Amino acid sequence: MQKDKLIPGLILVAIGAAFLLNNFGYVHFHWANVFHLWPIFLVIAGVNLVFAHNNSTWATILKFGVAIIGLGLLFFGDFHGRFNYWPGYHYNFSDNDNNDDDDNNDTTNTKFIGHDNFNEPYKADIKIARLDISGGATSYSLKDTTNQLFSGSTVDTHNWYDFSHHMDDSVYVVDFHMRNHHGLNFDSDKNDAVMRLNLSPEWQIYVETGASKIDFDLSKFKVRELRLHGGAASFDVKLGQPLSMTDVDIQTGVSGVNISIPQNAACSIETDSGLSDNHFEGFNKTSDNNYETGGYGAAKNKMHIHISGGLSDFKVTRY
Repeated sequence: MQKDKLIPGLILVAIGAAFLLNNFGYVHFHWANVFHLWPIFLVIAGVNLVFAHNNSTWATILKFGVAIIGLGLLFFGDFHGRFNYWPGYHYNFSDNDNNDDDDNNDTTNTKFIGHDNFNEPYKADIKIARLDISGGATSYSLKDTTNQLFSGSTVDTHNWYDFSHHMDDSVYVVDFHMRNHHGLNFDSDKNDAVMRLNLSPEWQIYVETGASKIDFDLSKFKVRELRLHGGAASFDVKLGQPLSMTDVDIQTGVSGVNISIPQNAACSIETDSGLSDNHFEGFNKTSDNNYETGGYGAAKNKMHIHISGGLSDFKVTRY
């Protein structure tokens, strides 16, 4: 291997690994540093040009050292949300709702994280309801109940969430999604949506997301159908007792999926998961890519889980 290709290769590997680790939530990166510290790439390129024809040990160590330190600052440097782009002008992304600094002058533009609340009233004639969720780069949590049909609160840097409802035949649909937007969201780690549902209706829950974290405790709710479709996402879902038939469909790219079901729930699993790693606690393999709990065929209420994905880790556990 030619030594002059090692540094560009190292940069590509580091950037790819950074995206993967951040998407899985193992580490936290400050992506706005790409704009704040972009001259690091010039420094790395300049050092490599200066020592392009020097193959000595100390020159190689210097080139690697500059690349590692530069990339470390780029991905891990925490500058407390202050990003200078032009002299005297900065953005400050703060977790506070109010700006207590009265000394700001006209050359400072400060943007604060927004908080929004969404509510949809419950009506007694709503028997079947559907929650449609779409949007990436967000942490979605659904655990608690509400007297409303739906209630939610969000924290985000750009007020990107929209909320609406409509009827789909006899199904009352609540649509909770991110608006279409241009550009990159460099503070996706600060985006958070907490949702609550009414206990009375039977629920269909459809999730379409990219790089997101899903934490749903649905054990209290009557779940008729659950769809989780995502890219590099993390899904952690706890389900309650199935209805006469509860359908769960999971489609992922590079993700970690953990589904918990009751110990005595009758459940079948159908997989089409490529290179994924599957762990199905308490299930018997009935044929290629098919698994069942004991007594599934004779059970009155059943749950069927269909799993498909690329390179993912699928777990179905029982509680």
